[in-house]
Amino acid sequence: MWAVGFVIATTTAGPRGATRAVGVMMGGLTLANVVGVPIGSFVGHYTGWRGPFWALAVLAALAAAFVGRFLPRTEPRAEVRALGQGRLWLALGAALLIMGGVLATYTYITPLLTDRAGIPAGAVPLALIAFGVGALGGTAIGGRLGDRHPMTTTITAAAATALVLVALIPASSSPVAAVLLVFGMALSGFTVNPVVTSLAVRFAGDAPTLTSALTTSGYNTGIAVGSLLAGRALDSSLGLTGPALVGAVLAALTLLPLTVLALRGTAGPSRAVAHHTTDAGAPRTVDPPRAVDAPRAADVPATTAR
Repeated sequence: MWAVGFVIATTTAGPRGATRAVGVMMGGLTLANVVGVPIGSFVGHYTGWRGPFWALAVLAALAAAFVGRFLPRTEPRAEVRALGQGRLWLALGAALLIMGGVLATYTYITPLLTDRAGIPAGAVPLALIAFGVGALGGTAIGGRLGDRHPMTTTITAAAATALVLVALIPASSSPVAAVLLVFGMALSGFTVNPVVTSLAVRFAGDAPTLTSALTTSGYNTGIAVGSLLAGRALDSSLGLTGPALVGAVLAALTLLPLTVLALRGTAGPSRAVAHHTTDAGAPRTVDPPRAVDAPRAADVPATTAR
């Protein structure tokens, strides 16, 4: 669903609103975590675990009905040959690393908050809400700024994420500082996501759907690898600060593909075409979003080497 949804969002929004459209779509996922998860827990407490499952099944059926009614049908295309675009893999690498960095820390955030910051276990959900609000804000910021200044936005946000995670190591002994930094890592980290997703789909040329699926897989691969490394660090002599250190390293490594991408430029032909079918059955062609404009010299930091 996400793979096809990203393609439809960018195609429908056009070249000037593609990144914002991705940000809105990813904002729905973030909002579901901020609002839906607490509501599901609350309902499940009174109805049993089956209650939320039934509710989600009904909501999914309604969503399927809306998708079938309002979204156009697409014709299958051969997409594998279009994956030789080097800039595409740079964007995918950035997606993997930034998500790995943020979620490496977030996966093990509860013991850091309770055992090191001294936050009561009952108050931990408030800190998790702060993370969710930060993630929602980050997707909104990335969606708004990414179309005009994609490389400035992503490089700045990735660097800020690394700095916030480094600061979390010594400052996590303070409850207030820990919660603020958890909010900050989500805000900066999730700013990168809609931009690199939109860039990957545009760089793909004739492979938007497959590339969107690869981007989603990249995020989840980053989460899996980052969480694995963070778990090993947690069991090492680094202790509770180990996951934050792993996250900082991964976030800093995100600057490598982003810097190369900035130096190569983001402009270029994008031949992705979405074939739609009208009500009368006659095919028509909708031009896809064009590649984003190349960043101006002022948009790329003078010193980007890591």
